[in-house]
Order: sequence, then structure tokens, then C-alpha cells
Amino acid sequence: MAAAKKAVLGPLVGAVDQGTSSTRFLVFNSKTAELLSHHQVEIKQEFPREGWVEQDPKEILQSVYECIEKTCEKLGQLNIDISNIKAIGVSNQRETTVVWDKLTGEPLYNAVAAPVSPGPSDPVAVVPSGSSVPAAGTSSVWLDLRTQSTVENLSKRIPGNNNFVKSLTGGANGGVHCTDVTNASRTMLFNIHSLEWDKELCEFFEIPMKILPNVRSSSEIYGLMKAGALEGVPISGCLGDQSAALVGQMCFQDGQAKNTYGTGCFLLCNTGRKCVFSEHGLLTTVAYKLGRDKPVYYALEGSVAIAGAVIRWLRDNLGIIQTSEEIEKLAKEVGTSYGCYFVPAFSGLYAPYWEPSARGIICGLTQFTNKCHIAFAALEAVCFQTREILDAMNRDCGIPLSHLQVDGGMTNNKILMQLQADILYIPVVKPSMPETTALGAAMAAGAAEGVGVWSLEPEDLSAVTMERFEPQINAEESEIRYSTWKKAVMKSVGWVTTQSSESGDPSIFCSLPLGFFIVSSMVMLIGARYISGIP
Repeated sequence: MAAAKKAVLGPLVGAVDQGTSSTRFLVFNSKTAELLSHHQVEIKQEFPREGWVEQDPKEILQSVYECIEKTCEKLGQLNIDISNIKAIGVSNQRETTVVWDKLTGEPLYNAVAAPVSPGPSDPVAVVPSGSSVPAAGTSSVWLDLRTQSTVENLSKRIPGNNNFVKSLTGGANGGVHCTDVTNASRTMLFNIHSLEWDKELCEFFEIPMKILPNVRSSSEIYGLMKAGALEGVPISGCLGDQSAALVGQMCFQDGQAKNTYGTGCFLLCNTGRKCVFSEHGLLTTVAYKLGRDKPVYYALEGSVAIAGAVIRWLRDNLGIIQTSEEIEKLAKEVGTSYGCYFVPAFSGLYAPYWEPSARGIICGLTQFTNKCHIAFAALEAVCFQTREILDAMNRDCGIPLSHLQVDGGMTNNKILMQLQADILYIPVVKPSMPETTALGAAMAAGAAEGVGVWSLEPEDLSAVTMERFEPQINAEESEIRYSTWKKAVMKSVGWVTTQSSESGDPSIFCSLPLGFFIVSSMVMLIGARYISGIP
């Protein structure tokens, strides 16, 4: 029986998925996209002061090796030969910086994260896996603040950021210093048209170009694993996490979009081979480039700062739930917010508002309101914020989406998914296999030239079982609820002013991550227009 199972497996592909609070290694069957085994290791976060989030680069790298070893052990227990693993892909969260000594390979400081919320109680996005690019404007400024060293001084010793691929391919002993176009496009140093580091931007941010990595496609052989159970296996796929999810959701056609529900929400819409510049507060980014000689595809991206984080806030700060899963039960008890609206602008409003003065509010309360209504309103808030981004995308692209593909941990909440369909008034489609980010990295790795075990041709892609949520309210009710939400959003704006005594800091950007995130995002928008010649 075991021998028969082993015989039909075919080539396997592994994927490293380095996430906010954990690292995972997953192995897929390249012919069926079936997940065969995986292992996960939790990693710690450090909060040296409010608004600063760091992690130990050595712990991150060790967690990767541990996940690979443990997954290989599990495959052995299943009588699956690990020699069938033909390639490894990497999916990483974006925009975190690691600096290291180019001679010894030792990190000079912790990994500096780009959080989506300012305090330790709000989970943050961490990026220590696939790219080796310094995130200019944000991370390089943070590094300067934390180490009292200028980028120029650091560059005498360090070759760049995020040494994940470099470390796995040998580190200081001949490791490959490279990144892919999706990660490079998030640095504010990259020309997304020419696909090269932009000299003018590098000079503006005072980043020496010599410390930047080679930029490669998202699907090609970068190097070989130099240690561990998979020594000699090529690393041949690298994508920022949201691009990986776009690929894993098989959004290869113009106008296809996916929304990932995690700590925050990230909605990406494939705009094909053309850059679509947003008039409504969205970012233009590189979606993927699946091969050296393959064309680059672009996307519009909108981000919601607080999604899953609002559930954890209700659990950790208010204590109205004991586990994150309980919120679905509370919301189901009432089936309505009873006119209560929750705007979780804990660190300001992101896309499409970009309003740092906003703060979270709960409004529409009556004596009848209880914790169940607040729980329901929290779930609605995630859906309303997604609706705002989707509306902006529809206006920018000119073609309304017919459905929305979703993934991420929060999609297990059926109340949330039904609410999302009702509020968008289009179907919401969820794959039965939730690991779309890792799947995207595996697909890129398996499809790489020289590996060729995973076909990305439409006729060859495995059919994926989907769960579909259809709108269950009428369009008029959906619009009334949405317009009331927008009224609540306007009430949240203007709470923090330049003279706020909230923290004693006279600046509205007293939270470094929020300030840098907003400034960097606006610079990216302005810079893209400047480079493209749009007035």
C-alpha cells in the first residue's frame, strides 16, 4: 500500500513560508497541488519601544532549517522519499531590513520590521525571508535611529537586506545575493518599468547602489541549498507574500483579484502587462515575473491595516472573547450589529484614505448593545474596509470585479465570508486548500527553467475545489449599511492633531511605523508618476 502511494506521487516541490509570527515549510505534489506535509515553528517578536518591532535574524534562519528538517522527517514517516523534492520556493513578507557583515555573515542588528500597527498589542507584519533588499525610506531610517550609524557607514560592512536566499545558498561562503522583482518593487528604490534599481531614487534616499542585490525574476534557479536534509536542491522561486498568494490563487488574467485576510488585509488585482496608476489611493506594484524571458505583470494593491488584529484586540484588550474563534459564535447569536459600527483605525486609516489623524471608534451604541453586537460590528468592519478598497480598484480599472477570491486565516470564519459577500454584493470564493501563499511559491519554483516539474499553462493547472458565498441581502440594504459605515469613518477622522497630548509628542507621526508607512507610500505614488512621465 505504501509502495503504491509512493509510486504515484510524482515530483515534489517545497515552499518556505516565513510569516508574521511563525515560519513554515510545506511540500506539495507538483502534479496535483496536494499538500503532503508541513511543519511550523513559532518565532518571537521584540518591542524595544512603542512602534518598533524587531526579530532575531538568527532565530528566523534557524526556524527555517528546523522546519525543513522536521518536514523531511514527517515525509519519511509517510514513506515518501525526500529525493523527490526537486525545488524549493520562498514566500516572504515584505519590506523588513536585516543588515549583516559581508565577511562573516553575522547580522549587525535585529531584523527591523515594517509593522501595520504601532503597539505590541497589535500583531505586525514581518519580512525576514525572501528578499535581500534594504527597504529605503523606512527601514534605513529606523536602522539609523537604532544603531546611530549612517547607511553609508553601514555599507562598508554590509551588502544589503534580508539575507534569506543568500544564507540558504551559502551565506558568507559564496551565497547568492539576489532578490526578485516583487520584493524589489517594495523598496522605493526600484524602477518598475525598466526593472532596474533607479539611480535617481537611490541618490535621493542616499542608498549606495553597490549594496543592492541582483534583481532576478520570480521563477528561476538562484542557487542550491548548501546544508541540511535538502542539500543540493535548487532554490528556484521567490515572491513577496501577497504576490505569492496571487499566483497561488491562479489570478493570471487581467482583472482577477484576491484578498488575503490576516493581521491586515491585502487586496491585489492583476492589471496585466500595463501599469495602472491609481487615482484613488492604491499602489501600483509588480505582481510577478515567472521566468527570465517571461513578461512582467503588474497589480494594483490596497491594504487594510487592521483586520485579524481587531479580533485579537477584542480578545487581549477588552477580554470579551477568550479565543479568536469565539467571535464567530458571538456574532452568530445576534446576526446583526443592531446599528453599532466599529471603525478600527487604531493607527490611522490606510488605503484609500491615508489619514493618520484617525483613531478607532465604536458608535451607534444603545442600552440594548452587548458584546455580541460589538463582535458582529468588528467582523463587518473588516468587510467594509475591503469594500472601500474594492470600490477604488473598480474605479481605477474601469471594470467591476464579478467575484472576489479570498485566502488567509480569517476565511475560516463563515460569518465573515457571508458578510463579505453581502457587503460587496458579489460572490466570495474561497479555495478548499487554504495554503495559497506557499502554493504560489511552490508553483514558481517548480515552473522554473531547469526544474520544469510544474506547468503553469491554463490547461495544466489543477482544478481547485472552491467554497462559494453568494450575497443573501438585497442591493439596497447593502448600500444603506455601507453608507452608514462611511459616515462612521468620517467621525473617526481628526482625533489626533499636531498638538495632540495623547503621547506628549507634537507630531502626528509620533508612531514611526505609521508615519514612515504613509510617507513612503505617498512617495511611491508620486515617484511612480514622475518616472512614468504622468503630469
